[in-house]
Amino acid sequence: MKAARFGISAVALVSVVALTLAGCSTSSGEDSGDTNQIITTNGSEPLGPLISTGTTEVGGGKILTSIYAGLVSYEADGSIQNDVAESIESEDGQNWTVILNDGWTFTNGEEVTASSFVDAWTYGATFSNAQASSYFFDSIEGFSYDADAELTGLSVIDDLTFEVALNAPEADWPLRLGYTAYMPLPSAAYDDMEAFGENPIGNGPYMMDGEDAWEHDVQIALVTNPDYAGVRTPANGGITFKFYTSQDAAYADVLGGNLDVLDAVPDSAFGIFEDEFGDRAINQPAAIFQAFNIPYYLDHFSGEEGKLRRAAISMSIDRAEVTDVIFQGTRTPATDFTSPVVDGYSSSLEGAGVLEFNPEEAQKLWAEADAIAPFGDATFDIAYNSDGGHQGWVDAVANSIKNTLGINALGKPYPDFKSSLEDRVAGTLTGATRAGWQADYPSLYNFLAPLYQTGAGSNYEGYTSPEFDGLIKEGAAAQTVEDATALYQDAQEVLLKDLPSIPLWYSNATGVSADTVENVEFGWDSVPLYFQITTS
Repeated sequence: MKAARFGISAVALVSVVALTLAGCSTSSGEDSGDTNQIITTNGSEPLGPLISTGTTEVGGGKILTSIYAGLVSYEADGSIQNDVAESIESEDGQNWTVILNDGWTFTNGEEVTASSFVDAWTYGATFSNAQASSYFFDSIEGFSYDADAELTGLSVIDDLTFEVALNAPEADWPLRLGYTAYMPLPSAAYDDMEAFGENPIGNGPYMMDGEDAWEHDVQIALVTNPDYAGVRTPANGGITFKFYTSQDAAYADVLGGNLDVLDAVPDSAFGIFEDEFGDRAINQPAAIFQAFNIPYYLDHFSGEEGKLRRAAISMSIDRAEVTDVIFQGTRTPATDFTSPVVDGYSSSLEGAGVLEFNPEEAQKLWAEADAIAPFGDATFDIAYNSDGGHQGWVDAVANSIKNTLGINALGKPYPDFKSSLEDRVAGTLTGATRAGWQADYPSLYNFLAPLYQTGAGSNYEGYTSPEFDGLIKEGAAAQTVEDATALYQDAQEVLLKDLPSIPLWYSNATGVSADTVENVEFGWDSVPLYFQITTS
């Protein structure tokens, strides 16, 4: 069978959109090792029950992706291939028909039908269910952020067919369908969703290893699903996610042969991990963007004065030095607001010079801002969560700003991510704040709309631009993916003028594996392709 891949720049929508992708298995190389062997990897205790529309953090997301199969599946480069779906088609980019492959079942024996998807999406979109991923359904007709509303855009036609009506055409809508929020759920989930999330029933390549699979704060044990019929057929017997509170401890376990795969190298090993592990070390670009945001409610950072100061601060940061000294080459200086691994990325946007280290221009712009309203002896602080390993780079960036502009710049630590987010949500920050984004699905839109569109769920710092909003809306409704990409790039050029966020760098996927395993490959989102891993 031919595997027709859908990439963000590869599908044209003219008068007819036909996204019929062949559901062929991904090759993982030559078979080796024991296919019954359990692979061990690092993880973290999920923040709550494992509910596909309620889990947005990485620890739980890695597990959900392993136990569920969606309409499409992501390959290592971020392109998609059909999984549960036989076809996803539209004539106008707005009204879509989804036909499922027959024969899929959940691990409790229940058939996967069109209703399995429609009911799960409806649950996730329902306001009163308070699901963290509800905004993923906001493009479907009938969605509401304010009250329970019927998703009139979802219609079950028969057991294997359902239709989706969007509010407007979206050229790359199928690209998001491999994300966990779009997974199907069995009918048993709705009896008690919280209890279901403690021992979820999926349809993916792996399943929970019995009722005691989840040892809270210790590990989650998965074994292969013998009835899985998709494109990620496991080459091993299962995956055990061991929960670590320290990346250094996990790193030591890989060195000692007590852990097979580690997907996050600790800061302390940045300078040595490639030498210690050789070709078993991973250091490659991933869809992770790092920045800091400056709220518009702060004195000196709105209007014309604010534009000058934002540009001056951006040009006062020596990104190359920070990524080299602090991160030892595991980060790449940013040239836009997205990621080099996403189709449509550009390193030559108009206005991107504001992201280059230029102390003379920075000092000039700061002086122009002072002519409007003197900054005086005010402090510029950057808030960050101490539990995330951010102090080193925040201090380095603050020193770069301080040395270039001659102002008092420093980091402002919060004990944990939760407390730092509280001040962002409440709009009570005293300065800038660390910000970042790990893509939910490989699309320029996913890096832009949720963060900078007026009123968007993650637009905590209150940026609003009719020009930006118009370009995003026009891009989402574009008739071709190429047209959409061009409009999203235009939207980024608006951001480069306004700088609601100061792009810093792209995070690399860094990881290591023990000599106990082979075929370790990291995907576009920095997560290993667990199903490919074999024993040595």
